[in-house]
Amino acid sequence: MLNVIRVLRSVLGVLFFTLILSGCTDEGVTKTYSQFPDAYSKDDTWLVSWYICGSDLESEHGAASADIEEMMETDLPPNVRVLILAGGTQEWQNDAFEHPLNLYLYDADGLHELKHLPDADMGRAKTLTDFLRYGEENYPADHRVFVFWDHGGGSAAGVCCDERTENMLRLNDLRQAFSAVYGEHPAEPPYELVGFDACLMASYETAATLEGFARYMVASEEMEPGNGWNYDAWIEALGDNPAMGGARLGEVICDSYLAGCREEDTEEEATLSVIDLERLPALTSAYEAYSRDVLARAANLSPAFFAALDRAAQRAENYGGNTREMGYANMVDLAGLAQETAREFPSAAALVRAVEDACIYKVHGDYRRRGGGISSYYSYDGDEDGFLVYVDQDAALMEQKCLLYTMLYGELPDEAEEVLAGQSNTGPVNVPAAVPTGRRQIFNTAALEDRAVDVDRDGNAFVRLSANEMDMLSSVRCNLLYIGEKEGVVLYLGSDTNVDADWEHGIFKDNFDGTWPMLDGHPVYIEIVEEGDDYNLYSIPIKLNGMECNLQVAYSYTDEKYRILGARRGLEPNGMSDRNLIRLKPGDMVTTIHYAMSISGDDEDFTAVDVDTFRLGSHPEVRDEEVGDGTYGYLFEFVAPAGESALSNIAVFEIENGDIMTSVE
Repeated sequence: MLNVIRVLRSVLGVLFFTLILSGCTDEGVTKTYSQFPDAYSKDDTWLVSWYICGSDLESEHGAASADIEEMMETDLPPNVRVLILAGGTQEWQNDAFEHPLNLYLYDADGLHELKHLPDADMGRAKTLTDFLRYGEENYPADHRVFVFWDHGGGSAAGVCCDERTENMLRLNDLRQAFSAVYGEHPAEPPYELVGFDACLMASYETAATLEGFARYMVASEEMEPGNGWNYDAWIEALGDNPAMGGARLGEVICDSYLAGCREEDTEEEATLSVIDLERLPALTSAYEAYSRDVLARAANLSPAFFAALDRAAQRAENYGGNTREMGYANMVDLAGLAQETAREFPSAAALVRAVEDACIYKVHGDYRRRGGGISSYYSYDGDEDGFLVYVDQDAALMEQKCLLYTMLYGELPDEAEEVLAGQSNTGPVNVPAAVPTGRRQIFNTAALEDRAVDVDRDGNAFVRLSANEMDMLSSVRCNLLYIGEKEGVVLYLGSDTNVDADWEHGIFKDNFDGTWPMLDGHPVYIEIVEEGDDYNLYSIPIKLNGMECNLQVAYSYTDEKYRILGARRGLEPNGMSDRNLIRLKPGDMVTTIHYAMSISGDDEDFTAVDVDTFRLGSHPEVRDEEVGDGTYGYLFEFVAPAGESALSNIAVFEIENGDIMTSVE
């Protein structure tokens, strides 16, 4: 959020200055196609173990119950069974589950309760371990599938957050549980496939956690919509053809998932990948080599290097929102990041090939078509707590731990010397051994605070930056304020990358044309999530029928139009994302949320305020519309890696009868 003192000083100056002046493929969907032959016999036996952490998805929306009902629409043969452990929610929205923790079997004869269990925390490794062991000891099978069901938060946050305890399974917990039952290095993977019907789990770190325990992994890079996997389709497909292998089963899960998303009109940002875990060693080797090359360059502590790396991460697809309003999942597409840095690092090409080789099948919606199917952790916001959780995960590469440590703390960790010498420890060694008491300044963004703004002969506000100043920036953005002198308030309208940026000559001009995004004619606060070559993704905070959430919007450069993708709640403080994507409907009650402070200077910070409340029309839409007459403030924001930024002085737009007059202090 903007610095309140900084903005107030600018606004008060504006008001004084203003007084002086006044005295003078299928539409929306693309797929990667592949076909996989049968791998086994039709008489082989299968056990699908389903770990359902119901959470608020069940207590508020009945999502787990809906998926269980989907499964029960299938007719299974005697050689395919589904073992279910369901808990972790305040309330079940079905008549079958009577207890906090439920153990059931679904087979050719229907759904059966196996026994009454004492309650247990679904966010603890012991509960997972006990369920794995119970299935192994009581239900022999030729092939096994394991499915995690709940919220997911990516490589740092993990998966399956028990609603009652708020504990979740970290990646280390998963490895601990599987190792406790099958040993640290089983001779053969005990599971044909492990899947995550959860958000943000198709990461390198997740795959590395499960290496040796499964042949294939199915998961989503992006947040999943509430409809989730299509259980009647893929479980029935397995029952119809038990000869299929994990690759084919993963393909069926992906295809049926995307088909379900299309039925619910939630496919635009959908992703789902099938990862061949037997190909992970080659991916690990390529990722280590690439990360080691990047770390070697980072050792110079050059602001220009980190800014270039951050620009590459911003250009690649990122997942989970990653805005100040929604929160930061800090997940980047691995192949995308490598491609964006390929000119600097020859090892990037091998990493891209390794991702393409490991991700053997994927589906995605129109606004997630650039991803390679496997993500990894990258600290977009520089949050220390999230970083420390990430480095605690054993599956995270030591090279990446050292790299992100260097970017956040401004110094190399002690372990970096051995890593750069090619002696990376593959065991559970964490970085850092001791956290510095403070951060060294790599990016001197304070020097850009209050940067002077000028006006050119065409009436455009602009700033000049030197080569050294640009070297430490990953982006230059604009922030727009409404200055209501009569109302005595300043209303923050949001930020965008809609800046005429000349990085070669260091000139950055405003592109303000008197318009701003509006929802059914009502101004909104907006933040950019991702800037692509042919589309941008945005997030807009609103109340939808009384519930605070973030409207997800895409802007297509080709069509020059916005498309509303749906609404989600922001990330939880523990990093878990909301997989309940809500489609807007005519008649929905919407309240726009802005951030305001008084011109008097009594406020210590911007405060979220409800502005307009209205019902959506028959065709809800977001489009750029004229903001109307009034006084508007415009500030350039200079963004450095790890979430650091500074603001320019303020430029003022006086709009009267559609004419814009630009002035500066």
